[in-house]
Amino acid sequence: MQQGAGRMKGIVAPQLARRCRWLAIGLVLALLCSAAWPDAPTPLAGAWRAAVPGDGPARVLQAFRDGDLKPFDPALLQRLPTDGLGSWVVLAPQPPHVAEARVLSIYPAPLGTVTLYDRLGPVRATSLEDFADAPHGHGRLAFLLPPHVTAAEPLLLRFEPHTTIAAPVSFRLQRTEAFQREDTHWLLLVTGCFAVMATMSLMALCFALMLRDVTFAWYAGYVLCYMLVQCVQTGFLFHPLGLDWLVGSALLLGDSAVALSVAFAALFVTRFCELARYAPLLRLPVLALGVGMPLVVLLHSSRVPLLEEVAQTLVNPLLLLGALLLLTAGLAAALRGARPAWFFLAGWTPLLVLTAMTSAQVDGALPGLAWLNDASIAAGAFEAIVLSLGLADRALTIRRDRDVVRALADRDALTNVLNRRAWSEAARGALAHAQARPLALLFLDLDRFKTLNDCLGHAAGDRALIDVATALGDELRPSDLLGRYGGEEFVALLDGADRDQAMAVATRLCRRVHRLELPVGEGGLMLSVSIGLAMHGPGDTLELLIERADQAMYQAKLGGRNRVRGHDELGHAALRTVPRTTDISHTL
Repeated sequence: MQQGAGRMKGIVAPQLARRCRWLAIGLVLALLCSAAWPDAPTPLAGAWRAAVPGDGPARVLQAFRDGDLKPFDPALLQRLPTDGLGSWVVLAPQPPHVAEARVLSIYPAPLGTVTLYDRLGPVRATSLEDFADAPHGHGRLAFLLPPHVTAAEPLLLRFEPHTTIAAPVSFRLQRTEAFQREDTHWLLLVTGCFAVMATMSLMALCFALMLRDVTFAWYAGYVLCYMLVQCVQTGFLFHPLGLDWLVGSALLLGDSAVALSVAFAALFVTRFCELARYAPLLRLPVLALGVGMPLVVLLHSSRVPLLEEVAQTLVNPLLLLGALLLLTAGLAAALRGARPAWFFLAGWTPLLVLTAMTSAQVDGALPGLAWLNDASIAAGAFEAIVLSLGLADRALTIRRDRDVVRALADRDALTNVLNRRAWSEAARGALAHAQARPLALLFLDLDRFKTLNDCLGHAAGDRALIDVATALGDELRPSDLLGRYGGEEFVALLDGADRDQAMAVATRLCRRVHRLELPVGEGGLMLSVSIGLAMHGPGDTLELLIERADQAMYQAKLGGRNRVRGHDELGHAALRTVPRTTDISHTL
């Protein structure tokens, strides 16, 4: 199971990066398609005033002719109050007049109801939650003008009262064909962006389960909630998705999604940017933000007027402060060395700037930048891709660090061969898969090593262990397992070597160690090694194999050191002396 999980982790980052590249290419193509705007709309002159008791279409149109309404440019964003009784808007088409079928659209779509009037009375009322059989603009409200409305006749609209803050809107009068093309371009762009966000989120959820890393889950929650916010604000949930069962709950759903997106973003930043390590002072405020925003959602959905009012009062300041807090935390972590924090800043900052500009439009600033709403959707998709790349980079870094830690944990700090634990695990794995292949175990013990330490010091003993380990590693094959068993003892597991081959290898190791000419003290004695050999038999455990090899090594010590002795093949306690050719003390 662990090996399978390791292989899965190894392919996560490359697959994620490859899919992100394709999604980024698709998003760019969608943006290019959306840039092919259709022909210019009909010029409009506009004026408005707040509705008062006793108002009617004829009275408002007469006031427009008399110049009593406030003029504005319908092509620019204009905030129209929806408190009280609402607002009246008069739009006068300017030459050249178009005699073809026309569509009047309001962008971005207001949350309340808008009614189109002629001189006799209401023609049609529509809203984002309208599912009647009529042309629907995606991301805007649309009115197909009836045939009896002439090309030069002023158009009268009434923005009905609504409890939400009125967002600024602009107006366009276009031929039906031009409107449909523009609507298709918008739908292509937004659908592509939402597809990117949804795909990145679902992939992150899968990786959260496979890698057991909750960071991916917080990322998915944040992106999905932000996508839901945009789906509510643009009316995408209603047109084209057609989720009519959400009628009446869009406002609560949108506010809840906003709060939850900030909460998930806070939890994501805490882990992704490693605030506990790089910005510990900001970690607690960020976590408090992640916990506080869901509480605001609960207050807002309590249906208790006082609590709802408190939640409505808190949500905007918390959103502003929360966004700045996350930006500050990410910047602090990045400057202190958190690599993932730079990915967060690259994805979060453009979206934060666009959000701030959109908020400024509510107060009347930047009236000519009607495209900010669409840009925010594209920025959300861009952020999803950048953060996905950041997660992939983080996964690669974690995997690399894990491999380094594992290597340090598996290696003997002095000799750099496998330590006893790691060698035992690898040896058990080799025994489990041995099947019919022969396996030989060598147990090596350095001769007179205590004398070397006593006479020349432990530093000389350490250097001797390093030289011996290097020499043993050079003589053995890469497939052989060499480890330090403890002190001056080494073990080697020879895969696929029969008894004669193992004896030849062990003899070669004895000669190689002796040729190092490492003195052990006075008298001209050189460091040597005694080796015991045991062959793996049916039913042998690693412990039994080591025990037999250790017994054989002890017999090599008793036989004069610097030699190889093999345990008898039947596994009895008695040992037999190996042939004369393996007793090499007289030749060295």
